[in-house]
Amino acid sequence: MDGLNVSIAFFFLVVGVCQVLRWLSKRLLSPGTHGCLAREFAGSFQLCMSCLELRMLMEIGPWGGGFSLDLVLTLLFLLSAVHGASFEGASANPTVSVQEFLLLESSLAAMVAKLLAQGVGTGTGWAITRLYWSWELTQLHFIQNLIGPECSSSIHTSLPHAAFVEGSCSFLFHLVFLKVRQSHPLYRVPALAAAVTFLTYTAGPYTGAFFNPALATATTFHCSGSSFWDYLQVYWLGPLAGMLAALLLFQGNIPRLFQKNLLYSQKSKYKVPKAKVTVQVEGDKPQRKRKVEKSNLEPCA
Repeated sequence: MDGLNVSIAFFFLVVGVCQVLRWLSKRLLSPGTHGCLAREFAGSFQLCMSCLELRMLMEIGPWGGGFSLDLVLTLLFLLSAVHGASFEGASANPTVSVQEFLLLESSLAAMVAKLLAQGVGTGTGWAITRLYWSWELTQLHFIQNLIGPECSSSIHTSLPHAAFVEGSCSFLFHLVFLKVRQSHPLYRVPALAAAVTFLTYTAGPYTGAFFNPALATATTFHCSGSSFWDYLQVYWLGPLAGMLAALLLFQGNIPRLFQKNLLYSQKSKYKVPKAKVTVQVEGDKPQRKRKVEKSNLEPCA
């Protein structure tokens, strides 16, 4: 259990350092720079380091440390909840940034800036995590250092099936995200954490269940066993296609590309009231209003 305690301390340290980065950037940088660059960098940095350490526990822990799958999945759920609560609106996911652009919620320049910040954040997180592993603080880190240079591809199925799995994970994740993104954090955070945990448990044996192109690039693109084009199809094109399908199903259209709703008819929410006729007698004294059937109405001369 010493190795697990070190990993948990590492998770706390990473979240704490990233919170300090967010606090400093909010005080020192302009709101636009903080929102497009600093928050995305800190979120991607935090997500990458936590994911790498957790994947090490998932791959080596069962036979190297005696950890059960239930323990690792519980850690995954808790970490996902912590990430959702601490990201302060950052997505740390290129497909979410592209989705915001397609929903007219951000400009092209803001989307590109977020993608660059996510790439730099995940790359920095990967480099620092490798340095941390080189210290060999636990037996698990020692084993990780031995097998790290010889890592193999996370794709353990055929290429079309792998792209379909990543696309399906992205599709389901974005459906949940679109449904709860305007909800209170008390409901949004555990819902997204549960979705990530379920998808990782279900699709992990086939592709690693990244459904995050930046995270997959930093984690598995350097491993042997698949070509760069294979990785690109599975971990970039698959999640982007899943995001587009989820957006089209949820919205009925893609606002950036066309305004017409392709799937759902737009019905007016206002009802036209039924006509009422007032009959007056001599002296223009109003009498009781009564409903007149259409069949009894005659056109005025």
